[in-house]
Amino acid sequence: MEFNIDSNTLKKVLVMILAGGQGERLYPLTKDRAKPAVPFGGIYRIIDFTLSNCINSMLRRICVLTQYKSYSLDRHLRIGWNIFNSELGEFIENVPPQKRIYDMWYQGTADAVYQNTYVLERERPEKVLILAGDHIYKMDYRELIEFHIAKKSDLTVPCIEVPVSEANRFGVIAINNEQQIIDFDEKPANPKPIPSNPGVALVSMGIYLFDTQILVKRIVDDAKKESNHDFGKNIIPSMINKDRVFAFVFNDKNNKAVKYWRDIGTLDSYWESNMDLIQIDPIFNLYDKCWPIRTYHEQLPPAKTVFSESFPGGRYAKVLDSLVSNGCIISGAHVERSVVSPDVRIDSHSEILDSVLMEGVRIGKNVKIRKAIIDKFVTVPDGKRIGYNLEEDARQFTITGKGIVVGHKEMPLL
Repeated sequence: MEFNIDSNTLKKVLVMILAGGQGERLYPLTKDRAKPAVPFGGIYRIIDFTLSNCINSMLRRICVLTQYKSYSLDRHLRIGWNIFNSELGEFIENVPPQKRIYDMWYQGTADAVYQNTYVLERERPEKVLILAGDHIYKMDYRELIEFHIAKKSDLTVPCIEVPVSEANRFGVIAINNEQQIIDFDEKPANPKPIPSNPGVALVSMGIYLFDTQILVKRIVDDAKKESNHDFGKNIIPSMINKDRVFAFVFNDKNNKAVKYWRDIGTLDSYWESNMDLIQIDPIFNLYDKCWPIRTYHEQLPPAKTVFSESFPGGRYAKVLDSLVSNGCIISGAHVERSVVSPDVRIDSHSEILDSVLMEGVRIGKNVKIRKAIIDKFVTVPDGKRIGYNLEEDARQFTITGKGIVVGHKEMPLL
């Protein structure tokens, strides 16, 4: 696609990625790591998808605002994303809470930016693109920037249509014929549908493109009063009647009929999003060379399966409809509809169905696992059954509302 914006315009955009949330609904996967650092899709971290969107959109001035349990995220950014040329003004910087304004942690999404206004003063961008570090989607932000400039917008909010039944988890938007936002209701109990389509609501994707001067004015005003200091709850509703605020309808770079955007906010959505990747023709395509997803992972040998069907005793490897990462050895085991991360070992006569195995997991002999998430470096002993008796599993594991069993790395599996 051809764009009417040049490289100088893009250099005047500063990206700020919000990566400091506790991720309580993803516990225990967030017990020792920030939500954007949670492994996803075998070899990736969740934040890799937002960062790849930036790189593919030619945006190379990025600040990642971290806070809780950020060590693994910091390390991933330092080792895996050290690809920028500082001589050309490119950078990715991890920005933990500086407490320059007051001695408090970030109090909300807007407060995270407010406490880092010194970054805006130092970098002097014309526009600030605020992104979430825990969403899975593909977007060319250049289209958003072009739209923002054409509309002479003060704030532009990308949006997507979702079923009304799901809209209470998001900021619900109403627009006029010019796509100007005329109402914004954050996580309403009774979401309003699109007038022309009663079963669907238009919701915010948690992405905000601001003109810098307007952003600074609004977050400074918000900091002076009692507030949640949140873009969705406070900043956007306060701007609708006094600023030019527009909605940008999401244009998915997957080039599919169905638009793909997932907020990885719960264990169930995490499992479902991983399962999306293993479909025969997945909506979210990891194999698109025109929109690569970048990451860092250890250099490991290719995955290996051993023992064929001719081996006596029924000990043979079978892998179907699955992602299997480098360094894995599947030895006489069956794996179906699963995501297997690097350096996993699965021993003889074991069966893994509809599951996510993270890096370094060890599966013993005669193990059966179904609809489960197993965290990094967990060893599952011989004969263990997971996902077949939820009442029994609940004594040892976390069980989600949809019956997904989650085992974390410090949990003894007896």
